[in-house]
Amino acid sequence: MKNFKNILLGLSFLITFISNGQILPVRLTTEMAENPLAVIENQPKFSWQLISKESDVSQVAYLILVASSEEKLNNDDGDIWNSGRVNTDKNLHIVYSGKPLKSETKYFWKVKVWNQLGKISKWSKTASFRTASLESDLNPIWIGAITKADSHLPEGRNYHTATFNREKKMSFINASDSLARRSIMLRKPFEVEKAVKEAVVYISGLGHYELTINGKKVGNSQFAPLWTDYDKTVNYNVYELSAKEFQKGDNVIGVLLGNGMYNTLAERYTKFFVSFGPPTLFFKMKIKYNDGSEEIIKSDRTWKYSKSPITYNSIFGGEDYNANLEQKDWNRKGFKDRDWKKVVIQEAPKGILRPQTAPPVTIQKQYEVKTVKELKPNFYVFDMGQNLSGFPTIKVKGKRGQTIRVWVAEGLNEEGTIAQGRSGKPYYYDYTLKGKDVEEWTPKFSFYGYQYVQIENINYKEDKNKEFPTLVDLKSNFIYNSAGEAGSFACSNEIFNKTHELINNSIKSNFQSVFTDCPQREKLGWLEEIQLNGPSLMFNYNLQTFLPATMQNISDSQRENGLIPTIVPEYVIFGGDFTDSPEWGVTGVILPWMYYEYYGDASLLEKYFPVMKNYVDYLGTKATNHIVSHGLGDWYDYGTHPAGYSKNSPIALSATSHYYYGAFLVAKASKLLGKTEDFEKYNTLASEIKTAFNAAFFNEETKQYGTSSQFSNAVPIFMDIVEPQYKEAVMQNLLADIKEKGDRLTTGDVGNRYLFQTLARNGENETMYRMHNHYDAPGYGFQIKFGLTTLTEQWDPRKGNSWNHFMLGQIEEWFYQSLAGIMSDPEKPGFKHFFIQPEVVGDMTFAKADYQSVYGKIASSWEKKDGKFILTVQIPVNTTATIKLPVAKNSEIKMDGKRVRAGFDEKAQKPVLELGSGIYTIECTI
Repeated sequence: MKNFKNILLGLSFLITFISNGQILPVRLTTEMAENPLAVIENQPKFSWQLISKESDVSQVAYLILVASSEEKLNNDDGDIWNSGRVNTDKNLHIVYSGKPLKSETKYFWKVKVWNQLGKISKWSKTASFRTASLESDLNPIWIGAITKADSHLPEGRNYHTATFNREKKMSFINASDSLARRSIMLRKPFEVEKAVKEAVVYISGLGHYELTINGKKVGNSQFAPLWTDYDKTVNYNVYELSAKEFQKGDNVIGVLLGNGMYNTLAERYTKFFVSFGPPTLFFKMKIKYNDGSEEIIKSDRTWKYSKSPITYNSIFGGEDYNANLEQKDWNRKGFKDRDWKKVVIQEAPKGILRPQTAPPVTIQKQYEVKTVKELKPNFYVFDMGQNLSGFPTIKVKGKRGQTIRVWVAEGLNEEGTIAQGRSGKPYYYDYTLKGKDVEEWTPKFSFYGYQYVQIENINYKEDKNKEFPTLVDLKSNFIYNSAGEAGSFACSNEIFNKTHELINNSIKSNFQSVFTDCPQREKLGWLEEIQLNGPSLMFNYNLQTFLPATMQNISDSQRENGLIPTIVPEYVIFGGDFTDSPEWGVTGVILPWMYYEYYGDASLLEKYFPVMKNYVDYLGTKATNHIVSHGLGDWYDYGTHPAGYSKNSPIALSATSHYYYGAFLVAKASKLLGKTEDFEKYNTLASEIKTAFNAAFFNEETKQYGTSSQFSNAVPIFMDIVEPQYKEAVMQNLLADIKEKGDRLTTGDVGNRYLFQTLARNGENETMYRMHNHYDAPGYGFQIKFGLTTLTEQWDPRKGNSWNHFMLGQIEEWFYQSLAGIMSDPEKPGFKHFFIQPEVVGDMTFAKADYQSVYGKIASSWEKKDGKFILTVQIPVNTTATIKLPVAKNSEIKMDGKRVRAGFDEKAQKPVLELGSGIYTIECTI
């Protein structure tokens, strides 16, 4: 109730604020993040959103102040930068143009704007940003328990054969208890004798770490820092600490280290074996005192370490914890550490130390036990109600030395026990009790995809058998990236609603350090899923700071010859088509364009243009007469054949089409960036590939491409490869094949998006509706009928391995863009101008969606009621929208109760309204 009152007070304050100025800047960001702690750029970009109680409002000018202190900013003293009045409607990506910024320094800024009537807003609330540290300022010293040379760990990867062979495995066996693999605790006492103003921590603990100051955890990250190719990039995290984190006199820094992807193990299940070195720590803390003095505490030889109670930790195999090895208050003052050993200075990782600018992975939700079955005495299986990516929390009581083993899995065997056969086994957690009261434990350095928990040899709730420990409580922790949700969707069709839930639970489960394919057996960043689901991901989640990190990983993984591998980071080299497939590699070309379209930011195009160009050049070296013939093709295409390589459609058709698409987008980027020579080169190349593609794959007599499959015909239509005079005939052949298959698809992982969007963009939304409004396979409805809570790897879950894949989730794009009708305008990226053009299909009676764009909230909600079509739209301040209404030309149209005259789009055959910002209700006769 208190929170609700605070919200009401905040809203009333905002309304008063707005009414005084008619427009107000809110949600200020620097480099696309709110109050970031590690801005890398010397000329960061500022953005803000605008709100107003009026309609049709736009900005015509702004004034930005940047100050070295909050006090100066409050006094309107922009001692670092005073932009003066700048006459422009631009409120995104404003480049800083003030005094040179110092590293490791905090700055404060605010903005005010003028609207189109010349009225000036109030100042925005104060925003801040902290500049990153230069590596020379960090001067990193890496410490740990053992040097890389003494650890005798195998070197990471080789680029000719996969590193999961038998010989590699033998060198890892029984290594988990050695200092090279063991979780360790590190501590550093320090004294504080003066009043602290603030402190800033710079830390990287590899593979993963947990940081405490005086026993209190700093931050809320799980699995920090985020995964990278540690030979190329090593992330560090930045934390601001207030004076209350410290106490006068003795203080203690404590760090717990685990293996993560930095140092994998062979015991139990593992997908591959890779080691960049033993667990290692870099740490720097700069303390500023009220008297203006500073003190720096760094990782050095004065730190000490001890083995932690975590006796085994593997990102793929699980985690073990022996509570009898706990050292109470080890990370607090007063602890006697004379039995601890001095750390060694370790070899630094090869990668460049960069601040982590992408959001952390955190615990987002917790699930209680939904149902429990006692299969036999003291043998329990718990259904947690949701398949997810995460780990359990247990509360237990029992005798000292008793061990509880916790098994987790996505599914069950026929007899009701957990089934890990499809998802990687054995995977489990062991907890050894210390035998005092109720003990609670949550793993720290391993996660798995699961819904079911199996525990043997226990009592549950009641102490029935004194020989066994008692499980008092069990919870599931759902972890995913904290980037935040950007959209929502709902409609009158229950299959579509459930499908939306399935897909998003799968996206969240795989939204970790990278977008993984599945959260259990692989945990790898297969790239094709990002670009093929790109619009689905961006409509649902805020990826403004996440995708730049993805592109850094892609850049780091690109080979010298230009190849972008199928997985990024490339922890394991699979070889052949599983390393080099154009549909996967071209993500490095497509992703910067999608980022530009959705966020209006060309920075990824600018920064990674060489990556894009080099990849297209690489494909050119693999082409014969512009035809590329390698790769996985339309992976997992649907049919009676086993899933895998494309069977319905030619692999060369798929590879060459993506070669064309890559060349086309590089030419487009060249034009945008003013690179004239590159534009001429790649525009010519795209034209030549297009000609070669049509010569090789198009049959002019039948008007069919390739094998006449749905993929073969949909891709050239989507990519605009088909010559205009043949497009309608190819489209009719595509529709005929869909009808012949009983309104069912035959495409796969790659082809689904092209099929769905070819139909949607060519007026065949009724076909899309029929294709998905059923409970058969292939279709989302079959998975719903099967009782699943996440999307699976195959349309028939019984045939596939993973039950938590978002690979097939491309229909989300159709939900937002077609059913709700929210469509960006490529000519005005970032939704500066956009379309709302909902499709009314089948027997649907309503659909609604909202999307938090960089300009603000866009919403579209329609319903059919009493012979009328009623549409409510929300258009952010400083943007415009074209509304295309799905009614006849002569329909009566009212907006906010008043009759209006609409224009008419001859091509779409729909009435059209052009609107500025505001919330409008439009009512039409059907």
